[in-house]
Amino acid sequence: MSVLQQLRRSARPVEGSATHGLPEARWSPFEIAFWCVPIAVFFLLPDYLVFGSQVLIVGLFALSLDLVLGYAGIVSLGHAGFFGLGAYTAGLLAAHGWGEPLSGLAAGAVVAALAGFCVSFLVVRGQDLTRLMVTLGIGLMLYEAANKMAFLTGGVDGLSGVTMRNLLGTFEFDLEGRTAYAYSLVVLFLVFVGLRRLVRSPFGLSLRGIQQGPKRMPAIGANVRMRLVAAFTVSAAIAGIAGALLAQTTQFVGLDSLGFSRSAELLIMLVLGGAGRLYGALIGAAVFMIAQDVLAGINPVYWQFWIGLLLMMIVLFARGGILGGLEAVVSAVKARGARKGGAS
Repeated sequence: MSVLQQLRRSARPVEGSATHGLPEARWSPFEIAFWCVPIAVFFLLPDYLVFGSQVLIVGLFALSLDLVLGYAGIVSLGHAGFFGLGAYTAGLLAAHGWGEPLSGLAAGAVVAALAGFCVSFLVVRGQDLTRLMVTLGIGLMLYEAANKMAFLTGGVDGLSGVTMRNLLGTFEFDLEGRTAYAYSLVVLFLVFVGLRRLVRSPFGLSLRGIQQGPKRMPAIGANVRMRLVAAFTVSAAIAGIAGALLAQTTQFVGLDSLGFSRSAELLIMLVLGGAGRLYGALIGAAVFMIAQDVLAGINPVYWQFWIGLLLMMIVLFARGGILGGLEAVVSAVKARGARKGGAS
């Protein structure tokens, strides 16, 4: 069933149908098993919780880009700008005496969302190349602004003195990273649940429709421009949450949080995992972070060569990233089994 057909069915409730043509909302065994893995890591790998919290935060950041790239078709090379805004917002609040984590997280989301909303009207006006240049320009401007405002941001030295209070007044941010890991995992899961519902709603289907046929969507009454603005704003808010999480868990904000390389790495993660799947963003972020850590430990100079080789292999042999490749393998196995069953 095409996206447009699903949208039409969702607009006309069918008697006796609980979903009205929307995608299935139940959690599959794969999804349940997927979320059991980071929970198991918390208990089985206590020495890697600090690194694990960074993987979770980067995964959350990758989700923000997946919403606009994988679902709405907006290519962005400046998403680190919103990540950095969230990080500096939470970091500055904590550095000036307001170290309560949850309110700092909300402040980072709000500031990034407002910035995303303001620039979204510029972003959605053009097509792919225009959007690429506009988002890149926005990211570079924010980076240079933070660099010049060293009296506020710390410039190239970074923002230090970020002191966090206990989470919920009880859990201290310890050196072992237990609180940071659990905090990051809970935030990631809650945001993921919200995004999962969003992309399965009529609004999420309309984003896919815009990606596949932007000129046909107005025919069914969809306001393409405002839907893209809304998606970009939500995406910026999620990036701000990820940035705020990084500032709170590391208690430091570096200028690299706004850097171009962070945005470029984000695109690599989506290519690795598979854009437009949500889980692809999480898997791509985990694979990239773990591969980077292992390869840099083996050879700190040439580790990027092996990352590039991995990226080329994925693009050549696994269309749709790691998840896309797995789906193709599963489909091929099922088709072969069906042929054998029919022959017998």
